[in-house]
Amino acid sequence: MTTQAEINALLDRYPAISYLREAARARLPHFAFEYLDSGTGLEKGISRNRDRLDRICMTPRFVSGYKTPDLKTALFGREYAAPIGMAPVGATGLMWPGGEKILARAARDHGLVHCLSTVACETPETIGAIAGPNGWFQLYPFDDADAEADLVCRAERSGYEVLVVTVDVPVSSTRERQRRAGMSRDKGGLSRLAQVLARPQWALATARYGAPKFRTLDPYLEKEPGIMLSEYMARRIGKIDYDHLAAIRERWKGSVIIKGIMAEEDAEACIRLGMDGIVVSNHGARQLDAAPAAIDALRRIAPQVRGKISVLFDSGIQGGLDIARALALGAEFVLAGRAFIYGIAAAGEAGGDLVAQMLRNDLENNMIQLGVSRPEELSSCLTPDEWTAGG
Repeated sequence: MTTQAEINALLDRYPAISYLREAARARLPHFAFEYLDSGTGLEKGISRNRDRLDRICMTPRFVSGYKTPDLKTALFGREYAAPIGMAPVGATGLMWPGGEKILARAARDHGLVHCLSTVACETPETIGAIAGPNGWFQLYPFDDADAEADLVCRAERSGYEVLVVTVDVPVSSTRERQRRAGMSRDKGGLSRLAQVLARPQWALATARYGAPKFRTLDPYLEKEPGIMLSEYMARRIGKIDYDHLAAIRERWKGSVIIKGIMAEEDAEACIRLGMDGIVVSNHGARQLDAAPAAIDALRRIAPQVRGKISVLFDSGIQGGLDIARALALGAEFVLAGRAFIYGIAAAGEAGGDLVAQMLRNDLENNMIQLGVSRPEELSSCLTPDEWTAGG
């Protein structure tokens, strides 16, 4: 674990996620940064997520006395040190070698959640042993029933108790920036080589660790000789319906969360299907550029389903104040994706510890500023006109 002195020095250099983003841009090959940072279409969805979060104002209360924040949060039979988790991010090991291991260890050490993606560069067997009870596993639905059943069994054997089923990628989006940077091609070329050589820190770290591979999916790709990952993803992964969700719910013995909920009727369907939680999310605005801001969807959905199912949130989180905003609007737990990846891209092994402490410190600071001690008290701080503030 990174020492406190080392974290403090990094916080002096990178006091907010925005600084980590710029450092990540400078350290990652262009194709890797574009994969991490881009949305789709004109990328209005990314700016919409940010704009709608920024419009939420909260009113501080001071005269009742100083409040010491208590962030401990119980969810699905476990207690976490804070209502903060690391969202599943595909190809984390592409952004920084061994990235999944770095983040899983940080989540365990800081009492947060680490969610491993199906499209990871490490296996559930490897990461489950590191994350322990702080690990969740994210499943993209498979069109291959045998492969899906095998992967679910592997996750169970690896000790995962929470399954996060992502339903908002029925087909890959265009992601024009990624395509232009060369991410749509499975094989590299002179352009990619030039991008790698321009980032020697990443290149040396990758040379030491080994080239990123999609190790979780390797056994299934091997059964279809000659198929490329992009083709396999397009053909085999993403499609879902009620019957498929019901089958997953019946198969998985632990808690099941459905990620990618943006409509009230989908949230209600998850309740009927016996799911334990939903993640209100627009996939970080990477799928549909016309999708509403995820925080607006949370505002609509949370009051409808509160008490019936656990509500989590992600998309656009850039600091502790954003986490406070989501908690105030009804989320019980908040996931951040890009923020943690910027951290490991900028600071390597220390990046997970850095972002974990940064988000927690910022959430605590804002709770003290608002005069509340518990996350569930944040809703009382929403200003009546919080949806028109700033615009």
